[in-house]
Amino acid sequence: MFAGCICAASARILTRLCALVLVVAVGLGSELRVRVRLADGLVTEEVLEADSERDSIYLEFKQGDGTLITFVADFKQDVKIFRALILGELERGQNQYQALCFISRLNRNEIIPSESMARLRQKNPQAIRLAEERRGLEQLTMSAAVNLTRAWQLSSHIHNMCSEAREAIYTREADVKHWLDKGVDGSIFEVLPQTTEVPSFQACHSTKDLWQPCLCTYSLRLEWYPCLLKYCRSRDTTGKGSTYKCGIKSCSKGYHFTYYVPQKQLCLWDEET
Repeated sequence: MFAGCICAASARILTRLCALVLVVAVGLGSELRVRVRLADGLVTEEVLEADSERDSIYLEFKQGDGTLITFVADFKQDVKIFRALILGELERGQNQYQALCFISRLNRNEIIPSESMARLRQKNPQAIRLAEERRGLEQLTMSAAVNLTRAWQLSSHIHNMCSEAREAIYTREADVKHWLDKGVDGSIFEVLPQTTEVPSFQACHSTKDLWQPCLCTYSLRLEWYPCLLKYCRSRDTTGKGSTYKCGIKSCSKGYHFTYYVPQKQLCLWDEET
């Protein structure tokens, strides 16, 4: 369990019942390591870090197949970034690993603020965490590519996060329109050769020729992350009530990305079984 220092006896009881609580003490590290169970039953360690100055949260873990998943929430720019470093199939002519980046808008109440994240600490680091809420799968059609050299206009995190995925950085049409309305330079984006309603290419899993263009899909799940703050009530000696932050609610959420690739060789995981 995660615990903090709260004076009132009733508050201490409530605190012990929470899986995570906010620590009000100053000077604690912003890194949190949490053990979680993946969908395939394997246990992995998530690393969560908060940067209050840059107003961002970083989450990273390794999947059972060796894929490294990284997620960044940039609250300053309201942008979220997913990166997957996928081990390549060398015997099939791939590189040692393949990098993908998916960028979209960060909505309110998706994850707790960075300042709150920075105050979390863990009392029992060996416990395996299970999310309190399993949120639905989000389907995202990534219809535009993002130019890495100009992507700083969207978020200062993109260059470091997506440098390995230079030719595989994707976003949605709706997000492109939003950013253009905010004055972002349109040269950042390149519309991919596909249509959303009626795809002009086959799905990669049904394409036999490794060198044919197709629509690739990639899925990932954040198995555990702090999605909402919890508030508790207390009363002082005069009986006056007040509320304070006393914990978090944890969530799990899946994402399913669909995007164009110029050849099936870049999407070998998406095959019929």
